[in-house]
Amino acid sequence: MNIPKSHPRYKSLLSREVVVSGFKNGLTSLAGLTAHGRGETFDYLLGEETFFFAHAALDAAASLLLLSKFPVISVNGNTAALAGRELVELSEILDAPLEINLFHPEKERERAISKHLKYLGAKKVLTPGGGLIPFLRSNRRMISREGQKKADVVLVPLEDGDRTEALIKMGKKVITIDLNPLSRTAQKADITIVDHIVRSMPILIKKITALKKETPEALRSILGQYDNETVLKDAIFQINQRLTKLSYE
Repeated sequence: MNIPKSHPRYKSLLSREVVVSGFKNGLTSLAGLTAHGRGETFDYLLGEETFFFAHAALDAAASLLLLSKFPVISVNGNTAALAGRELVELSEILDAPLEINLFHPEKERERAISKHLKYLGAKKVLTPGGGLIPFLRSNRRMISREGQKKADVVLVPLEDGDRTEALIKMGKKVITIDLNPLSRTAQKADITIVDHIVRSMPILIKKITALKKETPEALRSILGQYDNETVLKDAIFQINQRLTKLSYE
C-alpha cells in the first residue's frame, strides 16, 4: 500500500500495514491484528505522542536492564514485525537473548520469526523448551531453559497479562510496553512504558547507551525514584484530559 507521507495518519497507517505484511509473511497471527487495533485505539486516545510519563518509565527501564545480571527480551509476532530491527539492536547492546513466546504457538511461525530476526542480525534467538512457568495454563507457560527461566529481568513488549503476573510470582522483574494503561499487563508489571513500541524502542536504546556510563549507584537512584502507579495514573489522566478538551472544541 502506497501511503503518502502527507497523510495525517501516515505513521499509524504505516504501522498497520507493517503488521498486515507480517501476517502475510507468517510472523503475526489474526489475533495479533486484533491486538494491534486495540493498541492503536489507545494511541489515538493518548494523542499519539511519547509523553513525560513514558520517558520516566523508559529511564527506569534502561536503568533496570543495565543493572540486570541476565535480562531476556520476549518477542511475539507483532513485536518482531513492528520493531524487529530495534529488538536486535537492544539484544546486542545488552548481550541479552531474544526469546520467542507466542500465545498461539505454531512451530512454523516460530521458525518464521526466528528467521526474520536472524536476517536482521540477531545472534541469540531462543524458542520455548526445557522450562515452564508455574501458575499458567496457557501455552505461554512454555519458556526456554536458557532464557526466561534463568532471567532476572524480562522485557515483555505488548499485552501479556497472565505471563507478566506469573513471571513476577517467580521473582522476576518485568518491564512492559503497553499503550493500554488499564490492561492487566500494565497494572501488574514493575515498569510500564505507556507508549507505541515503534516510538519507544529507539528512545530506550538511546537512553541505555547514555546511561551505560553511569555508576550502579546512579542507576539504582533512578529506579528508587520511579513509581509505576504514578505513571499509570498520569497516562490515564492524559487520556481523560484529552477527551475532555476534545469534547469542548
